[in-house]
Amino acid sequence: MSKYVIAIDQGTTSSRAIIFDRSGSIVSVGQKEHEQIMPHAGWVEHDATEIWQNVQEVIGSALGRADITRHDIATIGITNQRETAVVWDRTTGKPVYNAIVWQDIRTQPIVDRLAEDGGVERFKDIVGLPLAPYFSGTKIAWILENVDGAREAADRGDLLFGTTDSWVLWNLTGGVDGGVHVTDVTNASRTLFMDLETLEWREDILEVFGVPRSMLPEIKSSSEVYGYAEDSSLLRETPISGILGDQQSATFGQAAFTAGESKNTYGTGCFLIFQTGEEIIRSQNGLLTTVGYKLGDGPTHYALEGSIAVTGSLIQWLRDQLGIIDSAPEVEALADTVEDNGGVYFVPAFSGLFAPYWRPDARGAIVGLTRYVTKAHIARAALEAVAFQTRDVLDAVNADAGVDLAELKVDGGMVANDALMQFQADVLGVPVVRPVVAETTALGAAYAAGLAVGFWKDLDDLSSNWQEDRRWEPELDEAERDRQLRLWRKAVTKSMDWVDEDLK
Repeated sequence: MSKYVIAIDQGTTSSRAIIFDRSGSIVSVGQKEHEQIMPHAGWVEHDATEIWQNVQEVIGSALGRADITRHDIATIGITNQRETAVVWDRTTGKPVYNAIVWQDIRTQPIVDRLAEDGGVERFKDIVGLPLAPYFSGTKIAWILENVDGAREAADRGDLLFGTTDSWVLWNLTGGVDGGVHVTDVTNASRTLFMDLETLEWREDILEVFGVPRSMLPEIKSSSEVYGYAEDSSLLRETPISGILGDQQSATFGQAAFTAGESKNTYGTGCFLIFQTGEEIIRSQNGLLTTVGYKLGDGPTHYALEGSIAVTGSLIQWLRDQLGIIDSAPEVEALADTVEDNGGVYFVPAFSGLFAPYWRPDARGAIVGLTRYVTKAHIARAALEAVAFQTRDVLDAVNADAGVDLAELKVDGGMVANDALMQFQADVLGVPVVRPVVAETTALGAAYAAGLAVGFWKDLDDLSSNWQEDRRWEPELDEAERDRQLRLWRKAVTKSMDWVDEDLK
């Protein structure tokens, strides 16, 4: 009997394969980064071919480190960077252009054009999302309008679109030789094209965007058998039976299944998801309405989400662009050399401001600089910016849901930073809780896949796996918290209205 489940986590900066046992514990990991391609200001791309090559390599690494074969693997789950768009030729298997990453903001002119009739909330009641460059729909439209021959090929039915889950699945199941072209409801809900109630593509919206229906994958649940790994794969004949977009997957991995439960993932960006159960709540406070998960023929579960574009990538920026640290973990030690931020507030609006502001005209700003300020103060302000942005989103969640959150479950790479987690609890005024297994994004995909093939029996099985590792209680005086929040929000206003006709 197979002992393990393998999850492919195709993320923004790297691809990973993680093998889990029945307790939800990590057995082994394979990981490889891919290139971040930035040809112009505001443009972010990935080489989809490189991503697929890396996925194959990390599968081999994970199997080798665990000293197991495909016969030990019950099933495969996939989780992915959600809004990143890949368009490829179904006959050659080659992308027609680099994958356009969720952080990319080149499509703002398309957003502006579409918003002329009905504003940015033109389709929000149907799809749960405002018009914004963040979502994959505008990225597909840009490729069709700007890549030579793409429009003609799409009209012939030769092009396929997918977020990276679909790209990996199509290749893993055979590619040009019978590859399965499917996505799940969570990823489909991030395109601007899926009706939240019917879970089907909206032909009228596709027509407005100029995207042929033939390009789009079939929408499936998050937990069912989609196909089997092809014969040339190290996992040949193994079923692929779980797909969840990365943030929904992290929520599932946190065993936050029911209405009122939430989590915050600290990765390249920061994403707070609040489960609303089978009820669709349409946000009045700048949040997104999205699909949380759907297990086979079971009911659809919905969620509110606050999406923050720049958190972990801000620390990468300090390392790679400014060079004030040599590795990401050094930021905590550097920030700890000063008692406070020295009056500095850092608003990392590199891709505009996401939730709850949705201001594409904003750009990054460091305010409060004096001669007193050192690189340590800037490092501390960068960490604090992560926590402040999360507070802004949580306030919006509380307003939409009508109930204050009692505690926040956290996961992702940055939760290893104790100073950040303590400041997060201080700024929120509620406890912050980290699980034993912090790799909840991959774990959620493993859970969804395992449920489909009976590796785990039910949600109670998964809940029993969850264990608390550490809890941070708020320690900051309420008056000081209010003062810092006031200054942070003042800093946010300074980042707005930067992009105008003279500066794109």
